Amino acid sequence: MRETYYHVSDRITGRVPKGLKRSGQWPTIRKKFLKKNSSCELCLGKTKLQVHHIIPFNIRPDLELVEENLITLCTRKKYGVNCHLLVGHLGNYRSMNINCLEDVLVWREKLLNRSKYALGNDKQYFNFFT
Repeated sequence: MRETYYHVSDRITGRVPKGLKRSGQWPTIRKKFLKKNSSCELCLGKTKLQVHHIIPFNIRPDLELVEENLITLCTRKKYGVNCHLLVGHLGNYRSMNINCLEDVLVWREKLLNRSKYALGNDKQYFNFFT
């Protein structure tokens, strides 16, 4: 039943173009991947996880089940960000981000260390205003 939910959910949100079907092995691969990669690569969250295809399977169907083409991203909005939508799809599920892996590293650093960039914490970042 849950597997059917993901197929329908993917179609409704535009993650799977009309007329294209996921492999019957996808639910099993997804489950194994999430067990092995159980936190969001961006915010390190552990809920509302999605397995994102770095190169979308509608472009490269042969990579749909290849682990090196997958990354775990979440939709839980930790820090106010839907990691899957923002970094995986650049804000639109019909878009792809060919720099997904690089962007994850950059944004994880920014999110996890954002307190050092907070206003008032370090005046050196704001000397250009004076």
